[in-house]
Amino acid sequence: MTNPLSRPLVLGELTIPNRIAMAPMTRGQSPDGVPTEQLAAYYARRAAGGTGLVITEASYVGHPSSGEHDQVSRLYGDAALAGWSRVVDAVHDAGGVIFPQLQHVGMTRKPGPVPHPGAPAIGPSGVPVSADGSAGEPGRTMTQADINAVVQAFAEAAATAERLGFDGVELHGAHGYLIDQFLWAGTNHRTDAYGGDLRARTRFAAEVVAEVRRAVSPGFPVVVRLSQWKMNDYGARIAETPEEFGVILDALTDAGADAFHASTRRFWEPAFDGSDLNLAGWAKKLSGKPAITVGSIGLDTEFTAGEPATPTSISGVLDRLEADEFDMIAVGRPLLADPVWAAKVVAGRENEVTPFTPAALGVLH
Repeated sequence: MTNPLSRPLVLGELTIPNRIAMAPMTRGQSPDGVPTEQLAAYYARRAAGGTGLVITEASYVGHPSSGEHDQVSRLYGDAALAGWSRVVDAVHDAGGVIFPQLQHVGMTRKPGPVPHPGAPAIGPSGVPVSADGSAGEPGRTMTQADINAVVQAFAEAAATAERLGFDGVELHGAHGYLIDQFLWAGTNHRTDAYGGDLRARTRFAAEVVAEVRRAVSPGFPVVVRLSQWKMNDYGARIAETPEEFGVILDALTDAGADAFHASTRRFWEPAFDGSDLNLAGWAKKLSGKPAITVGSIGLDTEFTAGEPATPTSISGVLDRLEADEFDMIAVGRPLLADPVWAAKVVAGRENEVTPFTPAALGVLH
């Protein structure tokens, strides 16, 4: 029987050669936001190793408050764009397909040098990303002018990505970053058209998708990454029921999203009571769009485990893929440890996979 991972997948006018994506993972090794030749080689090794779609680390869009860390990549400025052009060429030369993940962090800030020290943290209501608003420093509530500027920054970054030769884009709407901050009632306390009920809280995300869709070619794939959990709140939920999740998906689909990347900690956990479907499964069922699943695929340890992770069988996720619960799997830490993970798994050589260890997080192997 043909491995279901080996089947091609069509997104927009693009054909991805198989069903394995490299999950976006921030590496923090782009000095002053500029991707290096080492980063280009790092991504190219995954493409050469059989990964069908490389989704880059989150890259800041061209807005002063989009991100604060000087080692995280950005998708604006001549030097950074020249670096990304080298990355795209390297991945294409290796036979791969590559999307950048576009990001504005909003109120989620990490320690590190600030490239725009005069730009305050901004968000839908200026409150920190936590269940009770107690974690982190308060920022500034976004004005309509701020909203318009950020929406335009996402659109310009997407258009730039297409011009550089990227094959599509992913919009980071997960994990407590800006788009997610609008979706979540815990950080969106607005009383205008961008706050209140769930449909109103989805307006900002839909405007970003719609403007990106207008800025790129009709067949250029636009993927949106969503999650329930935040980086500091694993119990957070943007939707309590499939019906609520459907409100979000309907708005983003109407705006022009081509696919959804549903981020979970463990792919096998049901998203809602009463069904075994995970979040990607519900995204596909409710939207009719292709869905990517992610969450501890091929691993037996948690995010912060200090011990080597024993590779585990992926038969469970393959069964779900074969049953069309979702359309693609995104793999993170296993691909950090073994650039040829995809080729080995598709060929049935899981026993040859190099185990992940925390040391892989610190290098561009």
